[in-house]
Amino acid sequence: MVEYQNENAGAPDSSSGPPPAPRDDATATYGVEFAAQVAALDGDATPEDMEAITALPSGSALLVVRRGPNVGARFLLDADLTTVGRHPEADIFLDDVTVSRRHAEFIRHGTAFQVRDLGSLNGTYFDGVRIEAALLSDGAEVQVGKFRLTFYASRRDLLPLAAR
Repeated sequence: MVEYQNENAGAPDSSSGPPPAPRDDATATYGVEFAAQVAALDGDATPEDMEAITALPSGSALLVVRRGPNVGARFLLDADLTTVGRHPEADIFLDDVTVSRRHAEFIRHGTAFQVRDLGSLNGTYFDGVRIEAALLSDGAEVQVGKFRLTFYASRRDLLPLAAR
């Protein structure tokens, strides 16, 4: 219960409105991990992510974990074949029981990337749809187990597409 004290106690109240609301002087601060989680909810890249994306050379891409363990983690795609799974030798090691040992792979075709499911138990999803294989577009969401990753293509590779 909040009590209000009238400055003019005993004097007739000339105001017709309710008493003023109590002041809230509390200040809340949040850490970097919280900021990454908020950015993930919006699907927006953090300033650090944008710096990394802008620096990508042609023929490479970046995956950023938006949901699941390791929110904010980044994985560089710069090889012709990048494996994803719970196996310790996977190129992208995702340590969670919802991820198969050999879950999926990312295949580079010139400057384009494709994701392919490797017969995983829980499947691989592209923008919410379970797929066997899909050509990735900038900003697409790839789900592997409970990990949701956003795919960012090199900006150098997107410029020719924008000019068309």
